[in-house]
Amino acid sequence: MLWLAGRIAWPLSAAAFCGVLWLGSQALMPVVIREAIDDGLVPGDMDAVLSWSAVLLGLGVVQAVSGTVRRRLNMYNSLSAGFRTVQLVVGHANTLGATLERRVDEGELVSVGTSDMNALGHAFDIVGRTVGAVISVVLVSVVLVRQSATLGMMLIVAVPAIVLTMGYTLRPLHRRQSAYRDLQGELTSRLTDVVAGLRVLRGIGGETPFARSYRERSQRVRAAGARVAGAEALIRAAQVLLPGLLVGTVTWIGARAALDGSVSPGELVAFYAYAAFLVEPLGIFTETADRFARAHVAARRVVTVLRMRPKAATEHADGPMGTLATALVDETTGLTITPGTFHVVVAPSAEGVRLADRLGGYDEAPVRHDGRLLTALAPDEVRRRILVVDNRPRLFRGPLRASLDPHATADDTAITAALRAAAAEDIVDLLPDGLDTDITADGRHFSGGQRQRLVLARALLADPDVLVVVDPTSAVDAHTEDLIGRRLRAARSGRTTVLVSSSPLLLNQADRVSFLSGGRVAAAGTHRELLAASEDYRLVIQRETGEAPPGPLPSTDLVTRGSAE
Repeated sequence: MLWLAGRIAWPLSAAAFCGVLWLGSQALMPVVIREAIDDGLVPGDMDAVLSWSAVLLGLGVVQAVSGTVRRRLNMYNSLSAGFRTVQLVVGHANTLGATLERRVDEGELVSVGTSDMNALGHAFDIVGRTVGAVISVVLVSVVLVRQSATLGMMLIVAVPAIVLTMGYTLRPLHRRQSAYRDLQGELTSRLTDVVAGLRVLRGIGGETPFARSYRERSQRVRAAGARVAGAEALIRAAQVLLPGLLVGTVTWIGARAALDGSVSPGELVAFYAYAAFLVEPLGIFTETADRFARAHVAARRVVTVLRMRPKAATEHADGPMGTLATALVDETTGLTITPGTFHVVVAPSAEGVRLADRLGGYDEAPVRHDGRLLTALAPDEVRRRILVVDNRPRLFRGPLRASLDPHATADDTAITAALRAAAAEDIVDLLPDGLDTDITADGRHFSGGQRQRLVLARALLADPDVLVVVDPTSAVDAHTEDLIGRRLRAARSGRTTVLVSSSPLLLNQADRVSFLSGGRVAAAGTHRELLAASEDYRLVIQRETGEAPPGPLPSTDLVTRGSAE
């Protein structure tokens, strides 16, 4: 929060100054009323009444103008603090890269961008009023001490006592808000999971169990919210009761002093006006404590995300990466990627994803290039030179062109060539506005195979030195898969391409195939060589095609099915 305050120091200071003018002018009004009564009305001097009325009008104008400016500045501070928090979290999430999903739930990040940003913004919204309340209470205390030592000392003692009492009532609220925030994040995560997998749930008839689970979780959130509301109701009651007791006490003491003749009529009116005025700053103190308690809970969640560090040791980058004319070596599996080859790796799904992360420098496991660890090289350059596309194709809301070419550096010819290499030109042809068609978040109106092809086109358009793709054709038909295999090989000619796949149509296009078993490279060679030499490899391919190889050598149908373009 101190970092946020430093970023908006000037508007925050201006809001505090306006808050002092706003409440300070109100605090001076009882003094003006007292003088108007004692110097004007009591002796019958109308000129004095008019003069003090003009002063009162001036204070009212100052209050109105400063209150308007203060409110505008407070809104700016609130929105600025909230959105700067989101920007900070999103920027840090980018540095976490591929490890983010495994360390933070999606619902947690969504909650940071909704409830947490609002909680932090509301804390900065009230700063101006809080500063004004503190100054005005000090001003009123000084005035009352000069008029009545008893009232002034009572105020000096009573205000801190009320604030401390309100702080004590905030303790259970703080605990309950923290529990409520945790449950809210879990519920949001469940909701995003259900929405993302709605098509799958409908396919397997799982809507009812998930709806039941969501209702149960939402009821826990509702119960936690009710507990928060109970604590807030107690605070609101104390917020009315304690200042009310102070107002009644000040009025009673002032009335007794007036009956004794120790105070003038104007001073009696001023006592009551001050007592009524003190309700507002005391209410501000209570609201400030409430908002800062909420902001503390939110800030703790935000800091939890910000404290996460990338797993790769990128703090000590060991100079530029240099050319990729030397092999990439994954020491975990013993896999060697020769530069300029079309290399296909056959591996279990989870192991294939981990391999892709290692080859892209997203994991601390040792992968060497030219004898140096990828994690010891400049991370920005590694990301630029080695592109990893996992098996979860994702597109972004907005024009399709922007999703394929986010940096807006490619012309239509380059985009068309990338689409053709990914066998995705037919998808764009069917769109009403072609590349300028607005698509929904994650491209949900596309099928799974269409999303895979569009994401592959985006990767080809980036034209990295090393392209690593996990299961690029798992959701497309055999004919399209064969087109992708041959076109991808041609488009990436002379550059390094690594596919993690067990598709025979892609394996048949490979310069080299590596078979991973038990976390290590068990065999390597061409697709035909491995079919002839490795029984385990043949079994994996057999499960992929649903066909059994008829003999020791591969069948033509096995490796070339759907080859007609």
